[in-house]
Amino acid sequence: MEQKEIVHIISDSVGETAEFVVKAVAAQFNGGYIEIRRHPHVEEVEDIDPVIEAAKRQNAIIAYTLVVTSLKDYLDRRADEEGVIAVDLMNPLMEAFMKKFHKEPYHRPKLMRKLDEEYFKKIEAIEFAVKYDDGRDATGLKKADIVLLGVSRTSKTPLSMYLAHHSFKVANVPIVPEIDPPEELFTIPREKCVGLMIAPEKLNEIRKERIRAMGLKSDVNYASYDRIYEELAYAEKIMRKIRCPIIDVSNKAVEETASLIIEMFKNREELLK
Repeated sequence: MEQKEIVHIISDSVGETAEFVVKAVAAQFNGGYIEIRRHPHVEEVEDIDPVIEAAKRQNAIIAYTLVVTSLKDYLDRRADEEGVIAVDLMNPLMEAFMKKFHKEPYHRPKLMRKLDEEYFKKIEAIEFAVKYDDGRDATGLKKADIVLLGVSRTSKTPLSMYLAHHSFKVANVPIVPEIDPPEELFTIPREKCVGLMIAPEKLNEIRKERIRAMGLKSDVNYASYDRIYEELAYAEKIMRKIRCPIIDVSNKAVEETASLIIEMFKNREELLK
């Protein structure tokens, strides 16, 4: 059996990027006979010497993705002294970026991992907003970062999705006079809740447009002022009972309301620090 050639991968993160590149190159040289040995989370020069010694002994190659200048310089120097081939997989592209965009890199490890974590956190928040939209599962109220409550057509769902894109887990609860709010709403911290109110005239206008879009009769109770006043009065009663902040969304775009909520929660986080 043909002996496998060895490639050592050194990374200040987990080494996935380097391994992917090495495998892509190895595929051009009968990659089945390449053995990859990964050395992740290298943060000290002391972590580098054993790899260089092993590579020298095995007549192996080192491929690395180190962004901390001191570590990279040390690896290059020691590999050269020991006659070991060490390939910097990031530097050519890094230099191209510097030349093209006239900017200096951060030289901080694990930034890609941080970006991945932020991406998955956002996806998780979006899935949460869909699952706990429109009060469909009250168990989500305890898990949520933010709980929105208001009558129908106060932009609870679009607000939930917008905030989810900022990585907030949002649940929303419709307030309807004929249906008691879920008990969980009165047991969670009031600081998590935000009430959404709207002027009767604006709500009448929005609901009439909604009725037209659905092809229903214009005289349905949903858009009548009597019904709107009843719903708003009940919603305000619930919000006062919870003692949550209330935002008037009458003439605000979703982005504007979301900005107010985000600012509100950021200020609270600062106070808790």
